[in-house]
Amino acid sequence: MNPMEPVSNDTCPMLVNCIAYGHGKGRSIALDDISEVIKDPEIFIWVGLYEPDEELLEKLAQEFGLHELAVEDAHKAHQRTKIEVYGDSLFIAVHTAQMRDHKIEFGETHVFLGRNYLVTVRHGASLSYAPARRACETAPELLALGPSYALHTVLDFIVDNYFPIVDSFKDRLNELETAILGGEFDRHTIVHLYELKKELVRMQLAVTPLQDILSQLTRLYPGLIREEVRPYFRDVGDHAARINDISAMLREMLTSAMDVNLALVGVSQNDVFKKIAGWGLLVTAPMAIASWYGMNFKDMPELDTPYAYPATIVATLLVCVGLYVVLRRAKWL
Repeated sequence: MNPMEPVSNDTCPMLVNCIAYGHGKGRSIALDDISEVIKDPEIFIWVGLYEPDEELLEKLAQEFGLHELAVEDAHKAHQRTKIEVYGDSLFIAVHTAQMRDHKIEFGETHVFLGRNYLVTVRHGASLSYAPARRACETAPELLALGPSYALHTVLDFIVDNYFPIVDSFKDRLNELETAILGGEFDRHTIVHLYELKKELVRMQLAVTPLQDILSQLTRLYPGLIREEVRPYFRDVGDHAARINDISAMLREMLTSAMDVNLALVGVSQNDVFKKIAGWGLLVTAPMAIASWYGMNFKDMPELDTPYAYPATIVATLLVCVGLYVVLRRAKWL
């Protein structure tokens, strides 16, 4: 089999590709020809769809004999990550992710896998699988393994797209940590920490169930997954486990960063309160002395002593200076 370039079907924007592979070549075919072409056991058909309508999915269901419940799930997004068996076919729902404007957006891909066909249905934020298809076509000896290897390239493409997102999370976390340790105790910092943690939780919810799916594809479904392909699924499973471990570590670091931010805010507030209390004490001391001498009792020392007022002023200044030295040493000023 020679490398082939996929041929796009421009007559239907929801139909990205419909290609039959076999007999040393790949060729674009019409949907109406699927039921006839698929009779050849040496050929498998790979169909790519993007947000198809009910009519298009019903057409594929008739051509491939897809189960109505699986077709219903593929038409409706917001499915949980799962793998289900329908007779001699599999239905797989996985979550995809993309970075847009420094925010993560999630989409879904639904996959129908049969003995001689693979159908991918993309919803929402999801990159085209053209690079995965080209990777298969440049390795004809692997593409000859059939739809199970094509499924591997799709899942590998989905998992690999999580790594740049994880790297972006690391960079954002480093920036937030620098802001926290630099004393930027503003509301936006804690809001960004919370938003980043929420995105990490969503990513873990997408990646963690995917590990179980890859584990099943490594061990089960002998009629659909060829033995030669199972090590490739195991390798993708290792990548998914790495992403999950890194995400868990980043979540812990985010939690610690939030705790450190709150602790530093508390320390800063305590420092402010201590300074307020220290200056208040300095103001209170002369006010207390002045209030005593402002009572105008008959036997006040300044009434008969010529230097009483200067002496009182000097004594007040000495008290204030003494308090200032003590408070500075105690780091209250």
